[in-house]
Amino acid sequence: MASDLLSLEGKTAVITGGTSGIGRAMSLGLAEAGADVVASARRKEQVELTAKEIEGRGRRTLRMPSDVCDRASLEALAAAALEAFGKVDILINCAGMIRRTPTLAVGEEEWNTILNTNLTGTLRACQVFGKHMIDRGYGRIINIASLNSFVALTEVAAYAASKAAVVSLTRSLAVEWSKKGVTVNAIAPGVFLTELNEKLLNSTARGQELLMRTPMGRFGKTEELVGAAVYLASDGASFVTGQTLCVDGGFLASGVNQ
Repeated sequence: MASDLLSLEGKTAVITGGTSGIGRAMSLGLAEAGADVVASARRKEQVELTAKEIEGRGRRTLRMPSDVCDRASLEALAAAALEAFGKVDILINCAGMIRRTPTLAVGEEEWNTILNTNLTGTLRACQVFGKHMIDRGYGRIINIASLNSFVALTEVAAYAASKAAVVSLTRSLAVEWSKKGVTVNAIAPGVFLTELNEKLLNSTARGQELLMRTPMGRFGKTEELVGAAVYLASDGASFVTGQTLCVDGGFLASGVNQ
């Protein structure tokens, strides 16, 4: 049945940056699709809150903080997940950061911090969990890209460079790992309202321009990313790899909207 292809029953997912914004929506969405979900991030209190929400959906989880800039913490997360569940089927890399700075003023520390989180952090998690997946001969990895992977938004050059590289990394890992049973894809979200960006999107000229450039005429709701994540994590996407699925209300298709 088609519904069976999209079921995540019996699967175990680990989501880095999985306790706020897009990551939290994906953590809860995968739990509702049947997976046991380990939602991890740096802040212990947010890990605890999200774990309670996952358990409230009848799924198992762990309370395990981690930092994608710290390989040892990712290795500890993987070891704990394997001890508790015996396997990790799905990895979603949601941890990320953005900072707006005119490019002439971007210092090397800021540049390196953003790339270390968004790009190298994604690589670290893919390496740590990918080894287990390759050894098992099965895995679904989903990286989080961005509109900035494809088009420039002013004064976020470091973020844009990191997210363009995430798309390239996704393709490279897909080419290397797909014959070993591990698919690697990405989701590129459009403009989604979260607690962190609500003031920017609703109260600034930048937010109004982003709205104008989105043909649907509204910002996304984080739960609208869940379907894409469930699909790419499921057996329904068994022959899909190296792809970046844009969920953007038509933003990248847009030329002139009025």
